[in-house]
Amino acid sequence: MKTTLDLPEELIKELKLRAVHEGKKLKEVATEALQRGLAIPGHENAPAHPRHPLPLIECQIIDPTAAPTPERIAAILTDQETGWAGDASRR
Repeated sequence: MKTTLDLPEELIKELKLRAVHEGKKLKEVATEALQRGLAIPGHENAPAHPRHPLPLIECQIIDPTAAPTPERIAAILTDQETGWAGDASRR
């Protein structure tokens, strides 16, 4: 199916470069990128281990109605990193 999208020039450049580097057509690279971006966790077409550009925050939900604040997230990440460093020193 054909469609027209008005995309930022930089995004098109990135897609074209990736297509050249992977030896694929622009259409194939764009389709793959859209499929990955639209994958719903737990959905049958979702990748088993999706890559996330942001760190995974592992914490117990104390108050599900409270929005996470930058300070709270920073504290959780610091605790995680401290725990990881402690785990590595025990090896």
